[in-house]
Order: sequence, then C-alpha cells, then structure tokens
Amino acid sequence: MVQIHDIKPKTKKKGKKRIGRGGKRGTYSGRGIKGQKSRAGRKMRPEMRDTIKKLPKKRGYRFKSFREKAKPVNLAVLDKIFSDNEKVTPTTLLKKKVIEKKKGRMPAVKLLASGNITKKLLVSECQVSIVAKGKIEKAGGKVE
Repeated sequence: MVQIHDIKPKTKKKGKKRIGRGGKRGTYSGRGIKGQKSRAGRKMRPEMRDTIKKLPKKRGYRFKSFREKAKPVNLAVLDKIFSDNEKVTPTTLLKKKVIEKKKGRMPAVKLLASGNITKKLLVSECQVSIVAKGKIEKAGGKVE
C-alpha cells in the first residue's frame, strides 16, 4: 500500500543560483556596478503602492458608483403599454421591451410619477416613488 510519505517527485528540485559569494562570478557577480539593484538585501518598492499613493484622497466611501442604480420607468409609459388589471413586474416590463437586461441580469426597476395613469395596475417586485404610489392607488391599482 502506497502512503503519502513514500511518494517522490519524478524530477529533482534544482536550487536557485546564488550570486555574489565568490567562486566563478567575481567582482560584480552579474549585478552591474553601483545602485540600488547591486546592493545586498535590496528590496524594491512595489509599483502597486506607488499607484495607490497617487490616487486622490476623497471623503466618504470610494466605490459608490459601482452600486447598481434602479432603472427608472415613468407612469405615462405604463399607461400606454399595459391594459386594465394587468400585473406590472420587471419580467412583464422586459417582455414588453420597456427595460433591457444588464449584463445578463434583471435590473432593479423604479416607477416614477412622471405622467398620469388611468388604468388599474397591480404593481409588484418594483421600487415605487411615494407620488407614483399615490397616483397608482388613486387610479384603483395596487402596489405590493
């Protein structure tokens, strides 16, 4: 039975060439003359840190712009496209080509109060502004 401590690699490990310790590579030992790169124990500063330091410091959380914003849809558009007692969801809006998928994902939808509404609509799975909610309920619709 083979055990984990019996397993050996096919190829032998080759050690790293150590430069600057006498022997066949004398004088500058392949390091060139002078400068930071020729010194013992040299540690170069990472480039990433330099780029980070060059970025301007601003107050607040830096990545607000990455947050996905809801797709705005006005009530006037809903009044044109939907019929009485129809359900309004992001999927129905997608089918009627009011909104499009963003990077293969269904976007968040927010209904805004621009325009008037005359039809009873059942709104669900959408964000709704306070004024828009009032207009939908006044027309006899429901917001879930």
